[in-house]
Order: sequence, then C-alpha cells, then structure tokens
Amino acid sequence: MTAPEQMHDLQDHFAHCIQVLGGVTTSSRRLGIDERSLRRFINGEKPISERLMADTAAALRALIAEASAAEAAISAGSGR
Repeated sequence: MTAPEQMHDLQDHFAHCIQVLGGVTTSSRRLGIDERSLRRFINGEKPISERLMADTAAALRALIAEASAAEAAISAGSGR
C-alpha cells in the first residue's frame, strides 16, 4: 500500500473513531482538542500523529468502561 493510501485509511479510521465517540463536539471535549483542529485531522489538513491515535484509543476505552457500567446498572435494575 502506498503512503497516500495509508494516510487516507488512517483519516477514515480516525473519522470513524470520532463518530463512535459521539461526533466532533463530544470528541473535542473527550480529547481536549478544539473542534476546528479535529475537523482538520479528519479532512487531512493536519497529520494524525501516533500520540493522537493513542489518546483516541484511551478515550474509546473510557467510553467502553462508561457504557459497560451503564449497562450493568440497567441489567441490575431490571432483574437480569
């Protein structure tokens, strides 16, 4: 795979992660990055660093933990 294709794949993957986190506004808060910068990363105007991807992965793990805790509370409350 060529470098431009890899960059495009990374942009697509990053954009998908931003959507999973709840969109640009919510991701901005979770990552501590302003919305304009996030859009520039998604659009390929700024390079996506390994650090940004690591921070995004950490934010996704935190979201998983929050969702799991919420699901457990629902399940406990419904007698499951």
